[in-house]
Amino acid sequence: MANQIAASPTHSASSTDSAGPKWANAILLLVWLAAGAVAFLPFAFDTSAWDAVRLHVPGNQGNWWHFLAGAPCFLAFPMIWLRLRALFSSQPSAPVGRRILWCVAGLSTIGTILVESPFLLHLAGTSQWQRFVVLGLGFGIIIASGVILLMRRRHISPTQACIAGLNTAYLANLSLILVVYSDATGSFSTRSGWYVSMVTVWPMVLELVWLLMQAIQTRPLAEA
Repeated sequence: MANQIAASPTHSASSTDSAGPKWANAILLLVWLAAGAVAFLPFAFDTSAWDAVRLHVPGNQGNWWHFLAGAPCFLAFPMIWLRLRALFSSQPSAPVGRRILWCVAGLSTIGTILVESPFLLHLAGTSQWQRFVVLGLGFGIIIASGVILLMRRRHISPTQACIAGLNTAYLANLSLILVVYSDATGSFSTRSGWYVSMVTVWPMVLELVWLLMQAIQTRPLAEA
């Protein structure tokens, strides 16, 4: 009995701070491993996100826009870490680690907003439909997810909230570059990252929607 009482706080903490079912984390780990590979695969014009953050852009045209557009692709790696932890550790995530990930997601979101500023100011040189889709998806994902997570933060576990935050930051940026480079020419080998992202984006979107719906529909964790 004493052992059960001593173990109950840990069990309670882990049960209220869950990343979701094991099978779902296993599937999503594969998705995010593919997303991690995308950071090094050519996205357009035989240029990867890794090239963009190093400003190795064709024609020596690398600038702050390319850096900020490429950097969020590396959010896949903290997400991979969260998935591995969910699969192989029974302990709840540490508050310090979550704060670091929230800071990373926040900086990425600010970067994405800056990346979208040329579209907002009619300086991007894209078609009207591209401009509308880029702004609608980018700001739409950030605003909708941000409002729900802020208003319903007591209705979702800390780890799931962190996953939703990283997902939001990643998808807001990914939607932008998928649209911007949708008309890029080249063979599969020169833009394989774009094609792989078109596959991985859908399970990410479904998970984010599911997490936000869970936050809307559930009671506060303190009452559960």
